[in-house]
Amino acid sequence: MTLLISPAYAQDAAAGAGPLGSLGGVVQILPFILVFAVFYFLLMRPQQQRQKQLKATVAALKRGDRVVTAGGILGVVQKVREGSSEIEVEIATGVRVMVLRDTISSVLGDVPPAANDSVPEKRPAKL
Repeated sequence: MTLLISPAYAQDAAAGAGPLGSLGGVVQILPFILVFAVFYFLLMRPQQQRQKQLKATVAALKRGDRVVTAGGILGVVQKVREGSSEIEVEIATGVRVMVLRDTISSVLGDVPPAANDSVPEKRPAKL
């Protein structure tokens, strides 16, 4: 019967009782655990913190804040309805649209007061 057992198998069975003994399986899994920990602390955790911060910022929107929607539209908040998921945003002079709070991708802050709202006239070139 001993002729059917290879020397390599016998050595492996004897090494199991060696200094690493039952830690052999943990040593093999340890690199995977370390890679997951690095991914968590460098990628997943900061993203979760940014999501919480954006959620708090969107919840605190007020009239006059400049926002960017998920579609890339810039606008100024005109009306915020408490308890509602809708916000009225002015995207151009006299053009107001209703957007959902969930579609706000970033808040740029308050609208700076304009020094001069008039647009300078362009004069036609002389021929």
